[in-house]
Amino acid sequence: MVKEGKVHPDCINASNPYHECVDYCLRRIAEAKARADDAQKLLEDDNAKEPEERTVHPDCVNASNRYHECSEFCFKKIAEAKDRYKRTDPSEMQQESGAPSSFDDSDQNEVPQQREGQAEQNDGGDSQHVQNDAESGLPHLTERQKKMFELRLKMNEARKANQMAMVAEKRKIEAPTESRGISKEHWFEERKKKIGKLLDSNGLDMSKAYMLDTQEMAEAKYKKWEKDPAPYGWDVFNQKTLYNAYKKRTKNIEVDMEAYNNAKEADPEFYREASSLQYGKAPKAPDENIDRMVKELHDREAKRKSFSRRRRFHEEKDIDSINDRNEHFNKKIERAFGKYTLEIKNNLERGTALPD
Repeated sequence: MVKEGKVHPDCINASNPYHECVDYCLRRIAEAKARADDAQKLLEDDNAKEPEERTVHPDCVNASNRYHECSEFCFKKIAEAKDRYKRTDPSEMQQESGAPSSFDDSDQNEVPQQREGQAEQNDGGDSQHVQNDAESGLPHLTERQKKMFELRLKMNEARKANQMAMVAEKRKIEAPTESRGISKEHWFEERKKKIGKLLDSNGLDMSKAYMLDTQEMAEAKYKKWEKDPAPYGWDVFNQKTLYNAYKKRTKNIEVDMEAYNNAKEADPEFYREASSLQYGKAPKAPDENIDRMVKELHDREAKRKSFSRRRRFHEEKDIDSINDRNEHFNKKIERAFGKYTLEIKNNLERGTALPD
């Protein structure tokens, strides 16, 4: 029999017969109730709150929305709709609706002439309509309201410009620094803190950090560990390294085994010794093999020339050098003494440095 413990009915583990609520459970339940009460209160306040005074045109399609406020776009759409309605021919509307026409053949002959005259009037009055659209962009508004509307538009434009300038300045300030030691150390500390939080939430210690890795991450780590390190120092010229380089070069070479076997059968001294009279002589190689060898040499030379450990160039970084050599020297100085002179440099840039 399981001993009956104290379990709060609102606890998420209330269905567990072996669970017994502690202070942590009660605190979480209280926080959840407080959040629910705050959300309910905000919802009630939002529903009870009356909308502020706003500018809404009665012909706007969103006039029924009590939170909508007409902008210049709304007024332009209303003016265009009214203009289209004025230009519409009543006879065309009657024909489209399928109603019987009340005029005879003589009237039908006069219709094209009337339409031509109306078209000429419309062509002549296009400029007048454009001018009227500009004037009727803000209908049913007093001069004071129009001025207020224009000021609001200017304020919105200024706000957007300030936000864009702020984002650009933030990007410039937060540009990656060239001091690898400081940035790498900061990245490692942030990563260690993040992993520590995940381990604490799962009840694990730092020695079990590998349990957070996925299958893909683990395979990538194992593959990286199995990779042999690059030769260093005198190991570059030993026999094993040279043999590995030879295998790497011959990996992409296609070998015709049939031609090789035929040549070996045709020549009894295919593998010549020092006592052979044909020592030093070689059969004529096909032109295709020679071309393939030359191509491999050219590719190797091109690959050697293209190899370069170029560093990434940051355009947003402040320029503090006069040439490439001086830039390289400044990077070395920054790596060696950057963390000691960081505060002095920031004070000089902010203008808060104090004299000795």
